[in-house]
Amino acid sequence: MTRIAVLGAGKIGEALLAGLLAAGRAPADLVFSERHPERAAELTARLGVPSADIATAVAEAEMVVVAVKPQDIAPVLDELAASLKPATAVVSLCAGLPTSRFEAVLPTGTSVVRVMPNTPMLVGEAMSAVSPGTHATEEHLIAVEKMLGAVGRVVRVPETQQDAVTALSGSGPAYFFFLVEAMIDAGILLGLPRAVAADLIVQSAFGAARMLRESSDHPVILREAVTSPAGTTIAAIRELERHGVRAALIDAIEAARDRSVELGRPTS
Repeated sequence: MTRIAVLGAGKIGEALLAGLLAAGRAPADLVFSERHPERAAELTARLGVPSADIATAVAEAEMVVVAVKPQDIAPVLDELAASLKPATAVVSLCAGLPTSRFEAVLPTGTSVVRVMPNTPMLVGEAMSAVSPGTHATEEHLIAVEKMLGAVGRVVRVPETQQDAVTALSGSGPAYFFFLVEAMIDAGILLGLPRAVAADLIVQSAFGAARMLRESSDHPVILREAVTSPAGTTIAAIRELERHGVRAALIDAIEAARDRSVELGRPTS
């Protein structure tokens, strides 16, 4: 079985390790590297997965997952380049960073797969998009898709679309949390206790998401089914349109895309 090394044990790195264990991976098939010793010790105690420095973690791995913040990538790539074995695949979970950034530093011919996951990986419901680099093969993509399938859904996209994916699904959970926060505040304004308002909105969001997933109907059709003539919902929709909520959301996602492009530019 492929041994996987995860470099970076933040939220996403931890979620991936936990998801792989839940899917049946043995702790001995996994290893991670984490620069904060106390964090490494805590995670090993909780998950049973060993930690090691980058050189040691990479030495026995057939697949290396890089899950560090984009601004921290340079020293990690330098260490990885010095330790990487031939034929080891590298999977990047770093927002905004193109495969060319990895290929320029890693040994010639290294297979790199770029992935944009999101934080619902923490509950096994991630949406991940994968794109091959110059040397990644169909076999590499299948292996990465199998790994990510343990923590959610996976789609393939051309790398030219990854900045859009980052803006849409990578940052997407934050948009939903923002809307839910506002709706809970509205419930409090209308006289509901916070706990009741939160329960009402969270379950409504969960049910609506399930309807979207399980129904073949377009979101417009589902919305119209709730929108009775001269009723409460259409009054609310009118206010949302009057305040430009739709346009603001589109602008926000476009801004996130632009920031993703900036993150991918080489630093001087």
